[in-house]
Amino acid sequence: MSHGSTSGSSILKQPKAVWAVAFACVVAFMGIGLVDPILPAIAADLQATPTETEFLFTSYLVITGIAMFFTSWVSSRIGAKKTLLIGLAVIVVFAAAAGLSGDVESIIGFRAGWGLGNALFISTALATIVGAASGGTSSAIILYEAALGLGLAIGPLVGGVLGSWSWRGPFFGTAVLMAVGFIAISTLLRSSAGDEKPVPTALSAPFRALGRPALAILAATAVFYNFGFFVLLAYTPFALVPLGVSSAISLGFVFFGWGVAVAVSSVWLAPMLTARMRRTRVIWTILPLLALDLVAIALLIHSVVGIVVFVVVGGLLLGIMNTVLTESVMEATDLPRSVASSAYSGVRFLGGAVAPPVASLLAANISEPAPFIAGAIAFVVATLIVIAGRKALATSDGMAELDEAEQAEAVLVGDAA
Repeated sequence: MSHGSTSGSSILKQPKAVWAVAFACVVAFMGIGLVDPILPAIAADLQATPTETEFLFTSYLVITGIAMFFTSWVSSRIGAKKTLLIGLAVIVVFAAAAGLSGDVESIIGFRAGWGLGNALFISTALATIVGAASGGTSSAIILYEAALGLGLAIGPLVGGVLGSWSWRGPFFGTAVLMAVGFIAISTLLRSSAGDEKPVPTALSAPFRALGRPALAILAATAVFYNFGFFVLLAYTPFALVPLGVSSAISLGFVFFGWGVAVAVSSVWLAPMLTARMRRTRVIWTILPLLALDLVAIALLIHSVVGIVVFVVVGGLLLGIMNTVLTESVMEATDLPRSVASSAYSGVRFLGGAVAPPVASLLAANISEPAPFIAGAIAFVVATLIVIAGRKALATSDGMAELDEAEQAEAVLVGDAA
């Protein structure tokens, strides 16, 4: 048995608790893409404008983002397991309520409540998986990103299948799946990750964490990165509708392809790249490619094949970015992982929240390609932030010690000369 195959299998050799949390993560992330294929149907059935419908993303992401800042404070007082279970229970209630709604305003409100549950769950899940997984931080993050990718892939497909019956179907489907996740975590998460006495963190900890230069730079990068991410995810269904791709099932398949690309690249391509390059170099290589990807969609705005191809290519690039950015955040500081995760995730989701309504307003008031051009500009800004802050990101690259060694070597060479 070679070393490579052992390390490859170590990601899969995890305690049952980790698999329970990972399963619930898949379902939680399904919630993001689930509404994607049914956006046009909701707009049509409830006489809502595209901008109103896009607020289904915004209300969810704004509340997720704001609540993220406080999740480490909550989980450090009541423990990871209780926080995860409360988060799941809140999602079950609000997803079911959204399915029972009669107007778009109610769904927007219930999606906000869903976002609160999501924040409690997602932020704590990352810290729990990193803490309980075997094989170190990197393999735990790859597992988490695989769950994210799988959730993003399955979400639109489930949304498309259930949405072809009724736009209410995906909401009820999520409520049922989250209830299954609740049972899985309550029975399987009995390890130290769920039971050990937590050390309370201060309410201000995530805000103070953003004072750390490395975390601040990565959070600022994530704001613009997520803007571009959600232009692609949330606005593209409306770009495809005039081209005849409007049914929930066809949109579901388009974004299933996108999500599979995200999953594949986050698990396989990202580690291949980080094995050969510093994380920051991977980030500033992939971000401009994402900008070009959105420019290509803007230029091919009247071609179904063109849009679908570049949506899937975008998924491959986004998967790499998700893994590398998350790894960078976890390695950037010596802060507790739950605090770093809360601070970074809070800012990241707020960046995503702005994109959907802004994209539909740009399309309505300027031109159909305008949202994608705005997303491309956001990716370019994110690139510039990483390049400008690269010195502060040495720890994210695992290069702080290396730099000192290089300096020492340079001094020795100088002395010898």
